[in-house]
Amino acid sequence: MSSIKKLLSDSIVYGLSSIIGRFLNYLLVPLYTYKLVSSGEYGVVTNIYAYTALLLVLLTFGMETTFFYFANQHKENHRKVFSTATWMVAFVASLFLLIVLTFSNPIADTLGYSNHPEYLRIMATVVTLDAFQAMLFAFLRFQGRAWKFAALKLLFIFLNIGLNLFVFLGIPHLANANASWLNWYNPERQVYYIFLINLICTATVVLGFIPEIRYLKHGVDFSMVRNMLRYTWPLLLLGLAGILNQVADKICFRFLVPGEEGDAQLGIYGACAKIAMIMAMITQAFRYAYEPIVFSGGRSKENKDNQALVMKYFVMFTLLAFLVVMGYIDILKHIIAPRYWDGLRVVPIVMMAEIFMGIYFNLSFWYKLIAKTWWGAIISAIGCVVLLAVNFIFVPSFGYIACAWGGFCGYGVCMCISYFIGQHYNPVPYPVKAIAGYFLAAMAIFAAMSAINIKSEWLSLTVNTLLIVAYAAVILFNEKDTLKRLMKRA
Repeated sequence: MSSIKKLLSDSIVYGLSSIIGRFLNYLLVPLYTYKLVSSGEYGVVTNIYAYTALLLVLLTFGMETTFFYFANQHKENHRKVFSTATWMVAFVASLFLLIVLTFSNPIADTLGYSNHPEYLRIMATVVTLDAFQAMLFAFLRFQGRAWKFAALKLLFIFLNIGLNLFVFLGIPHLANANASWLNWYNPERQVYYIFLINLICTATVVLGFIPEIRYLKHGVDFSMVRNMLRYTWPLLLLGLAGILNQVADKICFRFLVPGEEGDAQLGIYGACAKIAMIMAMITQAFRYAYEPIVFSGGRSKENKDNQALVMKYFVMFTLLAFLVVMGYIDILKHIIAPRYWDGLRVVPIVMMAEIFMGIYFNLSFWYKLIAKTWWGAIISAIGCVVLLAVNFIFVPSFGYIACAWGGFCGYGVCMCISYFIGQHYNPVPYPVKAIAGYFLAAMAIFAAMSAINIKSEWLSLTVNTLLIVAYAAVILFNEKDTLKRLMKRA
């Protein structure tokens, strides 16, 4: 139970950066959807950030998890492990940046950004810095320094929000007042300013890591490099397949539905999917806190019991979040401009796909703890093939709704395969019946929300609130004994 208590306390702190912070970052969604000239421009932003997410996985190539594994194996020499892993990432990221800066024009031609190669140069620099920072943030997590982790994450978010508000709201107002120092401002370059602000904020956060950067003086332990690469290459494939499950639809969409129509549809899909990202925030905060705890516990019976308990609680509360979002979707939809509302039908599908992804993450520890990470690569690759197949077959006919179902199917397949294989190699006593019961209860309540047709918005919200409270009451009734034990130990 002590590890569960630490998980809960750390999750609260990490939540400041991943849940509260990213919720504040939602200010940018209405800002972009209301202020960008067209949904096509938001489609460009969605597409570029999808490439950035994919590249970040390639440039870190699983070294965060590899660092945790080797640092726990060599705790007395963990700074040397950190230095070795970080220098490896820094070398690969720097090489990537050099290539992009050298060949930015032909790369832009290939990706359909012939008129804007500067987008690629800026974001290549951003993702290079992000890869370096990923190892520094991992070091903070290993040391249990959740508060500094949260502070730096929030620094980026508040600075990013502040600069975006200034550029999209403040500067146009000042420009109308004929402020002479704003001669550089061009209202037709709003997408460029979005990427430039990201670069400024990312570079600023690097300064906060100066104390940690000094540990790079330990250099590279070349005797450790080979073992780390042997452990991490399946994680690279795993991460690559995993991130493709998240962004492949946004990358492929412009090729499947080309031209302005493709950008417009992608913008609608990307904006509406943002509403569903509350689930990704919960999963991310959970992962930051939970991953170091599981690795430190190894394959002990207590650790397995904790994994089973945490899985049940994760499902319970993510389903509660799902119901809250869907119950108040008539309010949350105002996050985006009305011209994007046609895409709201993807929200429940994307949210359920995110729940599947979170469950898959919980299940993934079996192959990480027994050093058979290649299993993760195989499973995720299968899920990615399913996602891509759904997209290539159905997107040309059904548009962005097929993207949502592709993620749902891809993560669903990964979740099922990982459970059955994991129970063979490293069985964990997951309470499958209880978890299935909570799923059925949540889906029944969601079906009731969808079926009840009340014209009054406030009356509809009241009914949805009562249904959500009913689900919460089921949780409290079924888990009252476990919750009492946790509170006594608190």
